[in-house]
Amino acid sequence: MKKIFLVLLLATMSVACQSNDDADLQQVTTYRILSLGDSYTIGESVCDSCRFPEQLKDSLIQNLTEQITINLDVVAQTGWTTTNLKSAIEIADLASEYDLITLLIGVNNQYQGKPFSLYEEEFPELVNTALEFVNNDKARIIVVSIPDYAFTPFGQNSGNPETTSEEIDMYNTFAEDYCNNNNITFINITDITREGLNNSDLVASDGLHPSELAYTQFVERLLPVA
Repeated sequence: MKKIFLVLLLATMSVACQSNDDADLQQVTTYRILSLGDSYTIGESVCDSCRFPEQLKDSLIQNLTEQITINLDVVAQTGWTTTNLKSAIEIADLASEYDLITLLIGVNNQYQGKPFSLYEEEFPELVNTALEFVNNDKARIIVVSIPDYAFTPFGQNSGNPETTSEEIDMYNTFAEDYCNNNNITFINITDITREGLNNSDLVASDGLHPSELAYTQFVERLLPVA
């Protein structure tokens, strides 16, 4: 009789544990993040886990109390302008809906000397495309300001650094005004990159792009909103 009771007790405990495990599995929520951009999003000259979308993903997992997993899609490439990004999105195999989208684009329009009117036309188009992937929920889009590469060793030896900064300000002002007028979140990280000459740790080994540390500081501003 004791053996039968022990077997029944162990079986009951096993079922209870299995039920708890199943409940835990059911509570895990999966979110989708899409990050759109150029070299600043793909993380040129830093490791894959060092770029800001990956750091943001990891920070969300660590800081949220609920059990979550995050699927991150990145559509970005070094050298891409707004035109390149638009074309890439059209052919990318993306999910039908995302929980969060980040957009950081425009530096190559400036660097390649594209007409500013092109950005004025295509930046809103990219935002509207992003809206299609978040069921038109503006609260799920974060636009990130363009870093200022004038405050890097490369930028100091490429063109006129003061002109570079002025033009990047022009791009960022347009993007921020557009976002404010359309109730879309705009996060300014440009000032972080403007410390690059004072703090070389903020610049990647190529002397141009943000470092892992700089991206960490980006995420500190993005995380509360995300």
